[in-house]
Amino acid sequence: MKIFKIILSGLLVLIVIVLITALFVRKEYVVTREVVIDRPIGSVFDFVKHIKNQDLYNKWVMTDPAMKKTFSGTDGTMGFRYDWDGNDEAGQGEQEITDLVENKKVEISIHFIRPFEGNATNTITTDEVNDSKTKVVSLFESKVAYPMNFMLLLVDIDGVMGKDLELTLQNLKRHLEK
Repeated sequence: MKIFKIILSGLLVLIVIVLITALFVRKEYVVTREVVIDRPIGSVFDFVKHIKNQDLYNKWVMTDPAMKKTFSGTDGTMGFRYDWDGNDEAGQGEQEITDLVENKKVEISIHFIRPFEGNATNTITTDEVNDSKTKVVSLFESKVAYPMNFMLLLVDIDGVMGKDLELTLQNLKRHLEK
């Protein structure tokens, strides 16, 4: 019985330490990556502003080719919405184009439903390097609710998410430079 009390006390102390520490840990994170594509800005932007094109380059969309997808609105315009329901890796959620500046920026609001509830924003910007080259920057930002934000101390979110963004951008580059 004494060992049980010691173990229980130790667990309670550990939980309290985690909860107190989480009060001081950031709740937001931003991950950004970029790539230069050998294509003019107009053709690159016209491609990335269409959410349906993610099937051809987005690492997360490509994890489940059989996922169920529904669309509403006109792709490539503000308010276009894409809902998905996929396998355990792809999860379930919805995306909506919330801001669009022609040849400059497309902002996509993402709501994750499964496996974890959450919200994020993916902003893709394009900048002309020269007449035949375009720099594409993908910026992913999200918040982690207390006390789960404690995990930001344990996980290299920039490394994990950055790897996926890099793969997505390399897929985009390969596809557009064919």
